[in-house]
Amino acid sequence: MTVKQLSMPELVDTCVELGVPGVGLWREPVQSYGVEATAKLVRDAGLSVTTLCRGGFFTAIDPDERAKALDDNRRAVDEAATLGTDVLVLVSGGLPAGSKDLHGARERIADALAVLGPYAQEHGVKLAIEPLHPMYASDRCVVSTLAQALDLAERFPAHQVGVTVDTYHIWWDDAAPAQIARAGAGGRIHTFQLADWTTPLPEGVLTGRGQIGDGAIDMREWKGYVEAAGYDGPIEVELFNDGLWARDGREVLAETASRFVEHTG
Repeated sequence: MTVKQLSMPELVDTCVELGVPGVGLWREPVQSYGVEATAKLVRDAGLSVTTLCRGGFFTAIDPDERAKALDDNRRAVDEAATLGTDVLVLVSGGLPAGSKDLHGARERIADALAVLGPYAQEHGVKLAIEPLHPMYASDRCVVSTLAQALDLAERFPAHQVGVTVDTYHIWWDDAAPAQIARAGAGGRIHTFQLADWTTPLPEGVLTGRGQIGDGAIDMREWKGYVEAAGYDGPIEVELFNDGLWARDGREVLAETASRFVEHTG
């Protein structure tokens, strides 16, 4: 999504040219290009798929809506397995319309994980709960902190359910470093993502993720926390930014790779 303006073949070609070894994919462009076709394209280029994003949205109250969400998440697991990644990132869902019951919404997430965890395990896929910044709690994700994500994940085996550590969403939380250590001790850090926090945020905030180095987050510090917790897997950069999307995608990807080296090395 950092360079969503690139077609799938352009993305793959540019990664190869820049020496980027893996790519985290989103379901919509994968489905548009074709799941099997994407898997072949990436595999033939020698790239790995680090994660697939996203599953989730488990908080509906209506039984039919909940059943549809579970079916869609099973498809997401199938897609992840086809693409060759073992991590499906979950955005858990916000409050249903008219509801103010955060606790009930979080319990419905647990109910869904109880169904999906074993299904994912059967397909060689792990579920990674991503806590989102509290500004998203009402409409996108009632899981706002790593502590909340781990409280859910730890009800299930680590090879079924863990967490996503995303700097953009947790950098403000002074309890997050200790929660990263907790997640690492339990083998539950399933992916690590970078994006910077810049101000002022744009209207709608969803596309406010800043290029690495442009904002308030010390990427090297957070990388240190994750490494100290034992994580040695891929590190992704995930930027939603209208300004970056308006530029040449190959240029943006080269810049992103350069910034990653500069600010995490």
